[in-house]
Amino acid sequence: MTVAIDRATGKRRGDRAPRPGPVSRLKRGYQKYWYAYAMIAPVALVLGVIVLYPLAYGFYLTLTDADSLNSARTIGVNEIEATWKFIGIDNYADILWGETAYDRFWSKFIWTIVWTAACVALHYGIGLGLALLLNQKLRGRTFYRLLLILPWAVPTFVTVFGWRFMLADAGIINSGLDFLGMPTPAWLEDTFWQRFAAIMVNTWCGVPFMMISLLGGLQSIDASLYEAAEMDGASAWQRFRHVTLPGLRSVSSTVVLLGVIWTFNQFAVIFLLFGNTAPEAQILVTWAYQLGFGQQPREFAESAAYGMLLLAILVVFTSFYRRWLNRNDQQLAI
Repeated sequence: MTVAIDRATGKRRGDRAPRPGPVSRLKRGYQKYWYAYAMIAPVALVLGVIVLYPLAYGFYLTLTDADSLNSARTIGVNEIEATWKFIGIDNYADILWGETAYDRFWSKFIWTIVWTAACVALHYGIGLGLALLLNQKLRGRTFYRLLLILPWAVPTFVTVFGWRFMLADAGIINSGLDFLGMPTPAWLEDTFWQRFAAIMVNTWCGVPFMMISLLGGLQSIDASLYEAAEMDGASAWQRFRHVTLPGLRSVSSTVVLLGVIWTFNQFAVIFLLFGNTAPEAQILVTWAYQLGFGQQPREFAESAAYGMLLLAILVVFTSFYRRWLNRNDQQLAI
């Protein structure tokens, strides 16, 4: 084997130059892309002020015993200094494995998982069914699209308050059930029916987004694939399974991930539907609000700890979800 050597430098031809250090790469990148850095600097500054600073301060609060009794406050002309102290990870330990851990965290964590899974499954299933119908050549299809997107266009608080009136004991739903001779559930009082009502209302609010997203994905699938499958004798189910679902894969993976994140942190539906009157129907995010702002004394540190746990749960889920999708994509590519 012959190795060519450069007589001037004494180096073998084909050898790679040593990789520059991180400082050199940063300097070179800044010199090359300084204009791009200048353009994104204001956005980065705003995100740092609005997102990163509150996140860092919230994490610091979780390591203290701060509440409304020992925080700095002003009463009349008197200014009371903060007396809270640093306690490390005691808040996390108390939440996860303290004496009341099941009642205060794990029971609500389980219900939050059930709530998220049920809502996202209903969002996707009903949204896909409606998208398939609206993708057909129907008379008045535009009118149906506008009608079905209304629940998403109406502000959430208006929708939830409307459902709250309808689910009341003397509301239209119970009045209709009573007229038909059927039992009238205590939608806003009984734990089971509170949870059922919460899933029902959130499904009503979330289906239009899923429907529109999936409808856009359906319209991007090449029609020639359906024609080829039909010529090969594929049934409607086979065309759905082998053409529609694979064609919706990228859209489905994105909207399901967004649906999980939004539903897991869905504050408005639970809070506006029940307020503080349904402790067993509270999910983690509404329970964190209850601890920090809906009781006395207000537990600022513990509420912030719940927020950090929520963030950690979603980060872990997103990481595993994306890894699972990538692994499936690699298997399909083989």
